[in-house]
Amino acid sequence: MAPLVGIKAGRFMGPNGGDRLEYPGKLTWSVLISCVLGAMGGLIFGYDIGISGGVTSMPTFLEKFFPSVYKKEELDKSTNQYCKFDSQILTLFTSSLYLAALVSSLVASYATRRFGRRVSMLVGGLIFMAGAILNAFAVNILMLIFGRIFLGFGVGFASQSVPIYVSEMAPCRHRGALNNVFQLSITIGILVANVVNYFTAKIEGGWGWRVSLGGAAIPAIFISAVAWILPNTPNSMIEKGELQQAREMLCRIRGVSDSEIEAEYTDLVAASEASRRVQHPWRNLRLREYRPQLVMSILIPALQQLTGINVVMFYAPVLFQSLGFGNNASLLSLLSPVLSIFWSIRECDRLAEWYSIIVVMCICIYVSAFAWSWGPLGWLVPSEIFPLEIRSAAQSITVSVNMFFTFGVAEVFLSMLCGLKYGLFIFFSVFVAIMTVFIYVFLPETKGIPIEEMRVVWKGHWYWKRFMPDHDDQEVNGNSV
Repeated sequence: MAPLVGIKAGRFMGPNGGDRLEYPGKLTWSVLISCVLGAMGGLIFGYDIGISGGVTSMPTFLEKFFPSVYKKEELDKSTNQYCKFDSQILTLFTSSLYLAALVSSLVASYATRRFGRRVSMLVGGLIFMAGAILNAFAVNILMLIFGRIFLGFGVGFASQSVPIYVSEMAPCRHRGALNNVFQLSITIGILVANVVNYFTAKIEGGWGWRVSLGGAAIPAIFISAVAWILPNTPNSMIEKGELQQAREMLCRIRGVSDSEIEAEYTDLVAASEASRRVQHPWRNLRLREYRPQLVMSILIPALQQLTGINVVMFYAPVLFQSLGFGNNASLLSLLSPVLSIFWSIRECDRLAEWYSIIVVMCICIYVSAFAWSWGPLGWLVPSEIFPLEIRSAAQSITVSVNMFFTFGVAEVFLSMLCGLKYGLFIFFSVFVAIMTVFIYVFLPETKGIPIEEMRVVWKGHWYWKRFMPDHDDQEVNGNSV
């Protein structure tokens, strides 16, 4: 990644360029609790990812809503294992949520900017809860799909607001770590969903899938309650004209005196005033000076989904069943590498023991690698690189692109698995190689840079600096950048 270059007033310096001035402040309990609770908005996203793959492997669920798939899975033993789950209605059940999330994220952009980040989180939690209730009491496929659409609206609002909230609350030196809690909460949601699926699949009477789907209401209630009690970010308060409250909040979350937050407060006010002068943030995204952020807001979420991670999360039980694992092994597939390996030895009926162990270990390594790279950073980097005047609109693009590619991959995955078989994973590996080169060459390092000063990293990048204006259009404490 390209290094930072020195700029005026000693604000930021390169690796060999002397002192580097940062806003004063520390990681206070107030900001830690606010960021961790806010980032737990990822629970609803993770729970849905984990739960949908599990219920689609439950025979009673398939028999009720997808009888053709049930027939191929349970009754027709001659069917090609890769094609047993190839059903457009089944993929619509999974992918409809992400199409709804795409649409809602565009609406959430206005809500986040106009009413604040907390309101978007609250709305997302309530809508997600409504979708969970619909799914729990579904009696036909239409009701099931409508429930998924409501879930998608909730995910869209939460994915739009949570990364912005955490990035604005966190001190710059801790922003990355605190934003990673969002990815951690997604992972926790997936883990909890798989545990729930494992036990609900054993409920006599075949109605365990209702418990799994309805259980989504629990993280939704949690997120709604958290959004109700969380404080607004200083940025959001300033946008709404609450200047004194914003100053007091900044003192509180930074743990310093009023005079010590003057530099950061002045920067936030200046950024807000610049944002207010922007009447059409969506139109402004097309301006040349925002080209680097626009490119990253599109390519990072697109490439994140082209790693193939969500198809593994969605369809892991389906994949394991296609490879010959029993139902229990399939539902345990994402809980623990050790559990997965032991169950693979015990229950796999179409693969040799040594080969089944290799398959499970490769999937575990793959998921682990994603969890410390593209998983958290695919959400963190876009949320912190946008200037305030385009932040909500640009974050909407990030969420929309993410959901569009998630929808597309989920929609075609089962058909591609049927046609390409193992070649499908070679397809994803090619994209992983391409995106690795792209990130190394074109994404500058953003670690430790105050969110309102992110412009400097683009000015210091060998390629993107050509798009940045020559004039200095930001001042902080009387010193121009």
